[in-house]
Amino acid sequence: MYLGIDIGTSGVKILLLDQSHKLVGSASAPLTVTRPEISWSEQDPDDWITAVTQAMDELHQRYPRPLSSVCSIGLSGQMHGAVLIGEDDKPLRPCILWNDGRSEQQCNQLSQIADFKGITGNLVMPGFTAPKLRWVEQNEPDVFSKIHKVLLPKDYVRLWLTGTYGTDLSDASGTLWLNVAQRDWSDTLLTATHLSRQHMPALSEGNAITGQLRSQLAKRWHMSSAMVAGGGGDNAASACGMGVIAPGNGFISLGTSGVVFAPSPSPQPNTPRAVHSFCHAFPDMWHTMGVTLCAADSLSWLANVTNTSVTTMVNTLPNKIERASDVQFLPYLSGERTPHNDADARGAFVGLHRATSSEDLVQAVMEGVGFALTDCLSAITQVDAQHSTKLNSAFVVGGGSSSSQWLEIIAAAMDIDLLVPEQGDYGAALGAARLAICAVTGEHISSVCSQPKVSKVIHPNPSLVEQYQRSYEKFSTIYPSLYHERVPKD
Repeated sequence: MYLGIDIGTSGVKILLLDQSHKLVGSASAPLTVTRPEISWSEQDPDDWITAVTQAMDELHQRYPRPLSSVCSIGLSGQMHGAVLIGEDDKPLRPCILWNDGRSEQQCNQLSQIADFKGITGNLVMPGFTAPKLRWVEQNEPDVFSKIHKVLLPKDYVRLWLTGTYGTDLSDASGTLWLNVAQRDWSDTLLTATHLSRQHMPALSEGNAITGQLRSQLAKRWHMSSAMVAGGGGDNAASACGMGVIAPGNGFISLGTSGVVFAPSPSPQPNTPRAVHSFCHAFPDMWHTMGVTLCAADSLSWLANVTNTSVTTMVNTLPNKIERASDVQFLPYLSGERTPHNDADARGAFVGLHRATSSEDLVQAVMEGVGFALTDCLSAITQVDAQHSTKLNSAFVVGGGSSSSQWLEIIAAAMDIDLLVPEQGDYGAALGAARLAICAVTGEHISSVCSQPKVSKVIHPNPSLVEQYQRSYEKFSTIYPSLYHERVPKD
């Protein structure tokens, strides 16, 4: 048996797979985010431990015999979070999360003192980990002086599970301390932030063993002594869950954030368009990724301010979208990454008139996210003549993918086929479990990470494609007009 544990932003999910790699059972537990100030986003790392314990206790209650046979565990989690622990292995402060925008000033400082862009292949962005440490050093020096280790969210859970400090290369890529091409920490970049390798966890591939489950935890859940694999950052692990492990494949995630993901045989940076160029979760493969920070979260925001539910809002739309909305929406409620790299970007409705209805606003939000994903697709598929990624189709996953109307909109906006997997969970927890399988069996990643069967294909509606091409042209003018022709900060 194998476990995959995913430490998400809104909750923890655990999947239990059998020897045939089939799902036996699952459990989850919720998490909350605190926002002490505008643009701040934090979580208490010990809340992840509480949530994992709750979910594991549930699995033990429901599936005691299968759980007792677990031989390996894989970890996945939200990327970029700064978990700062002292010599007692306890958090020194709340974790600063991936969607926290407080470190814009520190990004500018780091870009001037070291070649972060050249060494990592990525722009210095507030979402990444290194600028967060610079902010802590300048604003909470007492905390900074006590740092023993800097961990990522899933790796704090690894420490609790095994007592070891470790991370995988896909997750480490999002710290801005990793030389992505060489798959190793950069001493130059660590020194630039007044840190060293001693502050970092050990690096491993996602399909490597990083430790063994503590005896007291194994006893609690009546498990044999399971091994814990490296795992992966949430998107790389999701790619393993969907079998997106080779060039030519891709997926789109409609979760809290929106992601367009494509594997590559080598690093393919595109810093002018704020593309992420990271290691994949297994050896000798990389990936490019475009990220918009508020995808499904944009609909959640609209539901909150209108005092309704997302389901109710979506149900107000026609079953089939026939025309583009007259209203435009910028989904930059938490700033934006690809292609603008602007933590100060903000959301906006444009084109409102007296006849605008609540249904128009719902469709405009969906279209705005679709156009932001189109920005991401353009950025990752137009790197240069030698490094171009062509995606004619992509799997689509995440909570937002349950809306047929939204899938119609995105397919037409991006002008690609969307592949909807058959019913099942193909997310990060499954990818983590698959990496755990490879770690203990020695199987090649390609034999374990198969692609899901497709339940349906959403083809772009030609009439809607034409309308959205015109709408996208308008959408592309709004950000520079509102934000005074800002360009990506590099």
